[in-house]
This record gives sequence, C-alpha cells and structure tokens, in this order.
Amino acid sequence: MSRIYTIARIALVPLALTLLTACGAGSGAGVEANPNLTPPEQTPTVVLNGPAPATQDVQLFRINLWDNVAATNRCGGCHNADPGGQLPNFARNDDINLAYQQANLVVDLAAPQDSRLVTKVGGGHHCWLTADQACADIMTTWITAWAGGSLGSTGNEISLRAPGLKDPVASKTFPADSALFGAAVHPLVTTTALCFLCHSEASAIPQTPFFASADVNAAYAGVQSKIDLDDPANSRLVVRLRQEFHNCWSGDCQADADTMEAAIAAFANGIADSQVDPNTMMFSKALSLRDGTLATGAGRHEANAIAIYQFKTGSGPIAFDTSGVDPAADLAITGNVEWVGGFGLRFTGGKAQATTADSKKFHDLIKATGEYTIEAWVTPANVTQEMSRIVNYSGSATTRNFGLGQTLYNYDFFHRSSLTDLNGDPSLSTPDADEVLQATKQHVVATYDPINGRRLYVNGMLIDVVDMPGGTLDDWDDTFALVMGNEVSSDGVFAGTLRMVVIHNRALTASQITDNFEGDVGEQFFMLFSVSHLIPVADAYVVFEVEQFDSYSYLFNAPFFASLSGAVPVDIPLQGMRIGINGKEADVGQGYANLDVLLRQPDYIVGEGQLLSNMGTVIALEKGPDLDEFFLTFDVLGANTMVRVGSPVIVPAPPPDGDPVPDIGIRTFDEINATMSAVTGVPTTMTAVANVYVNVKQTLPAVENIESFLSSHQMSISQLALEYCSSLVDDAGLAAAFFPGFNFAAAPAAAFAAAGRDLVIDPLIAKVNGANLASQPADAAVKAELNGLIDKLTVCIAANNCEADRTAITVKATCAAALGSGAMLIQ
Repeated sequence: MSRIYTIARIALVPLALTLLTACGAGSGAGVEANPNLTPPEQTPTVVLNGPAPATQDVQLFRINLWDNVAATNRCGGCHNADPGGQLPNFARNDDINLAYQQANLVVDLAAPQDSRLVTKVGGGHHCWLTADQACADIMTTWITAWAGGSLGSTGNEISLRAPGLKDPVASKTFPADSALFGAAVHPLVTTTALCFLCHSEASAIPQTPFFASADVNAAYAGVQSKIDLDDPANSRLVVRLRQEFHNCWSGDCQADADTMEAAIAAFANGIADSQVDPNTMMFSKALSLRDGTLATGAGRHEANAIAIYQFKTGSGPIAFDTSGVDPAADLAITGNVEWVGGFGLRFTGGKAQATTADSKKFHDLIKATGEYTIEAWVTPANVTQEMSRIVNYSGSATTRNFGLGQTLYNYDFFHRSSLTDLNGDPSLSTPDADEVLQATKQHVVATYDPINGRRLYVNGMLIDVVDMPGGTLDDWDDTFALVMGNEVSSDGVFAGTLRMVVIHNRALTASQITDNFEGDVGEQFFMLFSVSHLIPVADAYVVFEVEQFDSYSYLFNAPFFASLSGAVPVDIPLQGMRIGINGKEADVGQGYANLDVLLRQPDYIVGEGQLLSNMGTVIALEKGPDLDEFFLTFDVLGANTMVRVGSPVIVPAPPPDGDPVPDIGIRTFDEINATMSAVTGVPTTMTAVANVYVNVKQTLPAVENIESFLSSHQMSISQLALEYCSSLVDDAGLAAAFFPGFNFAAAPAAAFAAAGRDLVIDPLIAKVNGANLASQPADAAVKAELNGLIDKLTVCIAANNCEADRTAITVKATCAAALGSGAMLIQ
C-alpha cells in the first residue's frame, strides 16, 4: 500500500543526536560459550529482595523486563550481584533500583529493537531457544512493553536515523546460467563434501535449500544465499566448516573449509565486476537493506498480546511464539509448508501446530477476560477453496474454541460460546456479495466481546455483518491445540501465506485495528540514500520504504526527500531517478525514470519532507537481503546533470523460413470481459463484475499472442468467470433464462439427477463451445469434465450433510469452469 508518513509516524532525528545515541555499551570481542543453563521448560522462580521500586518507571522495568530475564536460565545466571557476577548486573535480585540503573545502559527505549540486550541474544549470546532471532524478538517485546509505559506510547514510533556514508563498490552478481557453478562448486557439494547427505531432495531426511541436488540448476538456485561472491571466505558454506565444524568430510575442518573456499573463489573469479563510473553516472551514497531504519511495527498495539508469530526465523521446523508470555506456544511445522522471504509461512497442504499443553494458555488467559482478538496478515492463494482453516484453536474438524477460515470469497469466524455449538457455528462470515476476501495480502482481524459479539475487520475496515451479542465461554475446552494452515486433523487445508499472526486476550478497538493495519507487516526498512554531496542541503536524503517482497524481489515504495538537519531545499530540480543494485542500474523496475519534481516549499514540509511519488516498483533480488547493495542515480539533481546515452533499439530478426507460427490466438482483457458478458447475459456494468474486472484487468492478457500466456492470466480469468457466474445465478431472471427448467430451490440430490445435470451443462456447452468450429473441444469431452466436477462438488449427498446453498454453489462453479476455459479464451 502507499502511505504518506507524517511526523506522527516518523521522527526526523538530527544527525548530531543520532551519532550521540548510537554510542553505547561496546560489543564484546570473541565468541562466548553458553553456560549450562536450566532447560526453558524448567524456568525457576526468582525472589526479589531489597527495597521497593523507587519510581513508576522502575516498576514498569520490573514487571515487563526484569521478571522475564532474572531467572537463572536466562540473563540472571550471569548478570547478577553474586560474587563473580557479570556487569551490567541488570538481572540482580537484591535491589531492583540498582538493576534498573544497569538496565538503562543496555536498552534503547526509543528504538527497542536496537537495544544492546536485543543484539546480544540475537547474535547468539545465551539465547534460551534454538533460534537466536526468536530470542531477539522476545527481548524486543519485553523492552517495548517497558517503553510503552515509560514513554507514554506504544513504544514503537519510528525515528529516521542517518546511516553511514559509503560509495557503491565493485560487485559481482550471480550469472543467469549455472555453468560456472556447475564446473567449480557443484561437483564438490555433490560428491566429496557431505552436503548431499541432507541438502538434496533425494536425501533420507531432505533439508532445504537443496544446493547439493543432482540437478545443477536446482542446486544453483538453492546455493546462492550460501555464497558470498565478493568475499568467498564469508560464504556460509565456508563458515559452516571453518568455524562451526559442520560435517567436515576429511577429519580436518580447516582443510575442508580451504577446499570449499577455493572452489567458490574459482567460481567467483569467472564473474566480471560491476562498478558504477563516477565519470558517467551521478549517484547517491550506497546502502544495504539492513542499513535502513526498521519501518514495521510503528504504533502497533500489543499490550494484551498473548501469542505473537512474526515468522522471522526464516528456516527450520519451528515457528516461534515471541510474545514473551509463558508458556510459549511455538508451532511445529509439518507437511507442505515453506518459509517465505521477508517473513512468512506459505501453506500448500501442511500445518503449523502448538502442543495442547502450551495452547492451554489461550483457554486460561482468554476466559479470564471473556474477550479476545485474532489478528492475521494473510494472503489466500485463491478464491476457490472452501472449509479452509487459517487459524484455529480446535480439537477436531467439528470441535473448536475459535477459528478463522475461508470459504471462496468469504472469511469465516467460528466462536464457541453458550449461544453457538461446539464447532463455533453458526459462523460469522463476510457477505457473499461483497467478495471481501481476495487473493492478495490482507489484514484480517476477528474480535469477540460479550457486549458486541463477534466482529470482522479487513484492511482496517469493519465489515457490515451483525452478530448476536452476549454468551459466555464456559464451554471452552482446555485440551485443544492452536493450529495454522489446516485443521488439527489435517482435513481443513488452507492454501496461502501467513505473514504475521497475533492472539490478544482483549478485543482490539477500531482505532487500534486501524493503527495495526497502517503499521503493516514484514521486514520493511526506511532506506536513506544520502545526496548531500550533490546538492547544497545539509543531511539531505532520498528516502524509500523498502521490503523484501518475496523470495525473489524487493519492493521500493513511496520515495520522499528529507533533511535531518531541518534545512529547507530551495528550487532544486530532481529528474530521472533510477535504482541501482550491486554496482549497476537494475535492468527492470525503473518506475521513477520519468520523475520530474522541484524540491521546495510549500511542497517540502519541515519535519515531514516532500513526497516524490506515491508509486511503488519491484526490483529483482540478486544476492539476498544481507549482501545486496543499493544506490540511486539521477539524470538531474540540483546543478548536476548526467548525459544518458540511450540504449540502441534492437529490432528482432524475422523468424527463419519454416519456423512454426501459432495459427490461433487468445482474447485480450477487454475481449474476455465482453465475451463473458455476452455468454452469460450479465451486463459489464453490474457492480460486482465491474469491481472484479477493475481489480484483475492488469493481470489479464494484453496481447493476442498465445505464446505470451501465463498462469497468472488464467488465475485472473478464473476469478472474473466465477464472478460472472455468481451474478448470473444470483439474479433469478437471468438464471431462469440461461438455465430454463432447472430447480435452484431443490436439494442437490434432486437437482443434479441426470435430467437436472443436462439442464445445467447443455446450455453452457451451447453458449461457450459454440457450433461447427473445428478448433473447439468436443462437446462430449466437455460434458464429461463438467459432470466430473459436479460429482466432486456434491459428495455431501452420500453423507446427507449438504448445506442449504450447495445447489447454487455447484451451478456457479460448473459455470465458471466452462466460462473460464480455453473454449472461451482461444480464438
């Protein structure tokens, strides 16, 4: 989404202040060994002795941080006041006021994620979990809670801080072809080295990434995040051997590391450097993604969060609950689930489930308040799945305390109470006609309290659907388990991606939900590209909001100009801005190449900056977020001008004689819309179909060449076809004219007897397939396919448990299958 950030969300921190606050406790040298700590599940109780807290802030420190870190299996094992205890002794239990003084040396209440305590555990220092990132996230949560009370806010406001200044450096980029890797590194990881024992899809216990796959192209795709082309010794493949002694094959880890480093160096030496030329290009200072200021989480409300899943770990079999509320309801990942770049889990048949023992906290803490909130950033894979469970606290497919699910275009909120059954039915669902659920990233919030009952919010907006108020939670079962992406019994598969899930034991207010929506999700950064060396404005930056969009790309969004010194630009032209990556301008995604603005007041507002564009653009990921380096180039900036030599226009040669040329084409976006309208009789101006068409128009085919057809085109065609068919069936007059004689009011068993099926299928074949066209599919083949679809959609007949609207749903789906097929598309 595009947002203009104001001083309420971003603080432009003066450079001098930034440099001052950056100075803090120094980092220790060397690698520290973890002591023999008590296992997490046996966290001991620590008794606080000494005087009472001297101030309210000391009390906030105690309840939010000290109570969580003072145990001997956490920080209290070392940072105490005992003889031999380590400074700073912020976990001492003899005087909470002295512990408070020491804690202030290692926390940053204005930016909790930058606190020394966070960076230490995130770097592996005495992390009490199996993932350092999870410990860092939990520590951030505790400090943020302290900051929220201490500073009188959520503790999550963003302050823009000046990064270090550096020029773009010469850099190597992975070539598109795997030949060099195949010659230098692939033989080593698939034979001599032991990598193939795990990192191959053929392994007994395969572990991703599959950089030791026998398929060199698959291995090349998987290895790129493990290789540093500019510094082979820093490659993860080398570090694992040299410093972590992981699966050395000869018995001499140093020698094996040298061999791996030499192979990577041979690969890298075959790749030419990319380097910007200061004589021909005008460029900003350079940044990596991590040099930016973390942008997500500003203003989030999590004071009553009892479980937080940010999915930051990025690998492994566990998704950690980083709420800091014990017991942590960590999720065990099983089946077809994969980690997504930029934080997230993608579900394609598997699930992520907590134990019943850890899940009991949801029963206890929610029953204590009588209200709760399910908050999720979710991207459904499609709008055709039904009975799909996104987030559930359940015991089976028919028993649950709460659940958030998907049925076609609807979100469903199940809630067990004295007014509903053991499955949480009747569910509260978004209206069918509104088609609220879309196959895109959405912020979905389900709240319950006894006064208002259930409420559903999508992207910050309250959905107009009314629930019955009242009810109690007396019937909640404390033996259920929290599960995501499926049912506990694995028969409620959800296809899609979860980017963040939070369970609160209070119902969030509408304003709190709006704040959390505007705070967004994922690993997003404000990247400040310095341009002070190009214009007469102190501490001047072009600022982008940047995130790793998925595993393959970055999203650069809504750039603005700002000065951290408070200086005001005076009539400074800025034209032709482009994004560079790893020593060169990106080949695609240059959405700001035609930018032409004048930096000046009143467009420039002190404390907020000047918006340059509300557009976003996507840049391809090359080495990964830890290694990719970015910079900006300009055609004109201030008094500086770069003469850009246009690339020669390449005219493709005509195909040689004899090359096959398709004799069929496909309908384009406007033709598809008009054809669907003509076939169904539904006007293109009908609100529901018009809205869907606007949403999918950009992803429908733009040219008639069938060789340009993509799977994404078919997804959009299917969405539009389903809406046309839904509008057709929901309009009694249109439905009667299209399917004469069919009884929509009949139960599926009667409606889809042989004669009834013909009343549905025959009109579709006649109007979609056409007649006397040699290139169209055979009517009998199409009828067999549609009959098979009806069989699948009416399996409920045998169990006698079809829902009331199953007949209409089946007709809509059958119609959409025919209307969205190649019979309509190909011409």
